[in-house]
Amino acid sequence: MVGKFEFKDFIMTALHSSFTLMGEVESPDPAEAMFSLRLLSGEVVSIAVSRTTYYEVIRNIGDEWRDRVGEPDANVVEAKIGSRSGAPDEAMWTAKRQLLKYLKPGHMVCIEGVCSSQRNVAQYYARRIVLMHSVQGLFAWEDTHWWLQQINTLFEQWLDVLFKERRDITENDFSAFYRTNLDLLGGATGDAVQESATLSRFLYGLSSAYLLTGNMRALSAARACAKHLVGAYASPTHDGECVVWKFGRVNDGRSTKEILGSLNPEDHGSFPLYEQIYVLSGLAQYYRVTQDTWVMGYIVRTVAAFERFYRDTRRDGDPCFTGQGGYFSHIDPVTMRPDSPSLDVYREGARYDNRAKKNWNSIGDHIPAYLINLLAAIDPIPVSGHECEWVKLRDRCRDMLDECVLCILDHFAPDNGSKLVNERFHKDWSPDHTWGWQQNRGIVGHNLKISWNLTRCGNYYVSRAKQANEDGDTQSSDKYHKLAERCYEFARVLGHNMEEVGVDLARGGIFDALERNPSSGMPTEFCWGSTKDFWQQEQAILAYYIMQGCTEDEAEKAKFLKLARFCTAFWSLFFVDQDNRKIHFRTDECGRTLIQGQYAQQAGHAIAGYHAFELNYLAHLYIRTFVERGKGRNDAFVLYYRPVKNSSLQSLNVLPDFFRPSDLKIVNVRINGLVVPVADPHKFQIDISQWPEDSVIMVEYLPTGRADAQAEADLRDDASEMGGLDIGFDFVSL
Repeated sequence: MVGKFEFKDFIMTALHSSFTLMGEVESPDPAEAMFSLRLLSGEVVSIAVSRTTYYEVIRNIGDEWRDRVGEPDANVVEAKIGSRSGAPDEAMWTAKRQLLKYLKPGHMVCIEGVCSSQRNVAQYYARRIVLMHSVQGLFAWEDTHWWLQQINTLFEQWLDVLFKERRDITENDFSAFYRTNLDLLGGATGDAVQESATLSRFLYGLSSAYLLTGNMRALSAARACAKHLVGAYASPTHDGECVVWKFGRVNDGRSTKEILGSLNPEDHGSFPLYEQIYVLSGLAQYYRVTQDTWVMGYIVRTVAAFERFYRDTRRDGDPCFTGQGGYFSHIDPVTMRPDSPSLDVYREGARYDNRAKKNWNSIGDHIPAYLINLLAAIDPIPVSGHECEWVKLRDRCRDMLDECVLCILDHFAPDNGSKLVNERFHKDWSPDHTWGWQQNRGIVGHNLKISWNLTRCGNYYVSRAKQANEDGDTQSSDKYHKLAERCYEFARVLGHNMEEVGVDLARGGIFDALERNPSSGMPTEFCWGSTKDFWQQEQAILAYYIMQGCTEDEAEKAKFLKLARFCTAFWSLFFVDQDNRKIHFRTDECGRTLIQGQYAQQAGHAIAGYHAFELNYLAHLYIRTFVERGKGRNDAFVLYYRPVKNSSLQSLNVLPDFFRPSDLKIVNVRINGLVVPVADPHKFQIDISQWPEDSVIMVEYLPTGRADAQAEADLRDDASEMGGLDIGFDFVSL
């Protein structure tokens, strides 16, 4: 007997193809060597196993083998499939026993196999079956240490590739050895350019790795990277009030050439705002770890450059700056204006009209790249002798965040029956459907990036509403509550929209570029191929995990959680390169790696560790905070900080991300290994005035209201007092 499902009008004679499916097991039938698989779409597919079917448990990067599935009871085996000695085909009997051992109802699995069609039926045989955990109902990436292991392995491998055996890394090492472009195995390519935005994204990854693991090699590299970034690429204005950043530099063996304008074809010769924004991504995350006010000086002046050169505020007598809000996407490095004719470029057979335009990257990228991390570091105001300067910076960042959020809410919404947002605009916010490759097309990952970041901002506005209410400002409290609800609602709408058109409901993961208004008569129409890119999977995973944690609707919560898990499974199965300990850029719809051209590179302009490390950092936080993993499971997590010497700051802000006031509490603080009393577990600002400079600060967090988690923490404290050590792993009876 074989697995069958009808393709209706799509059955071809003698068509044989490899296939991937992901779903939950239903109705396992060991006697018939069959089981059913319920897909995300709700459809049920019958699957057959054979003598060559084999099973695995999903592996993290660097893992060898994680199969800890227990053997089935001998009496159950005999009752279900008979005895081995009485079986006419011993190999087939073994295949049936394996099915009985591994496949339980409700267990999430990924199937890779061969589909053969003939006449009116298709036969589906599983060849490889991957379980998501050895324990039914659990998911390996929701265990305590999964993302810590992944980020540690990724950054160690990257540093080994660039700097070999060096453990203490210097600014000179980055100047000499850092490369934006690395080949498939991490070797140098013929392109020796060092790009500032890509370097800063790497700095974000190194800083996040230290936050999660406390690994001193990550901090050493981050310090050196920050020094090199600022020293080699910062370009202050004549008055010293602003900083813009050079695109890159390249050494030809004799001398180093500076590159001012972008080399990317669609931005060529300009200062595109998204590149300037991403220079702040690493600096802001590094600041959160170190409170290095020298770095903050460059952050402040870069933000000032955004305000002076890119922000569309009314300027009397200037026809370009009309005060319609938002930020222009490009400026000319010569005139420093967004309406220069030089911004309309023709490169590599395509025309890119960038004059006086606004787009998703020039508006939305401010939020995740630096504003959230910067506000988390300075709100509440740091205790120092310069309070007025910190208040000024905080208010400027709040104003920028509010403007970006309102621009997204007011202008980006899907229109004309489309499920996807508009992404490009003229200066008056009318949609631009003629630009370059994009035309009237949408990127699935951008839609989910909006969902993720508006949910984060909704959390921040809930916090601001609470603070305003405590201050007696009921008008502001009401305003921020309403703004939070707008953020949450927009995020949820896009999350549901992408489930309908952008999520692969048969295999997990999300697709790339789609037509906003399909002409095919189907809800999903691909612009090019049905490919999947690594950075877009990150947006999907983070969006669905945080949305399921912030919705009160139980049915919606369950749906978003399932989507998060199916997307994370696809990432873990197909984007993690076990052989080279890195992340693949692109796969096809089934998860097969595509390595043509730029997609063969380990590193390049669009892949610098940023998205992978960001996923590791925030997935760990969101899963620990929002996912109910069952009684007895340890939900604590720890972050590490290392304020620099001579910072002059007497407090440290330690809110991990934009969470609501009711989400988290601090249960433990250790400074240089010594336990420090926690006066208020809901105040995420720590007094460090009595501690030596350059102290190691370890903060432990728990989700608020988790009785089991608190009991676990109490047990751990008791064990610690008796000399025990808790390494933070989940120990599950298998």
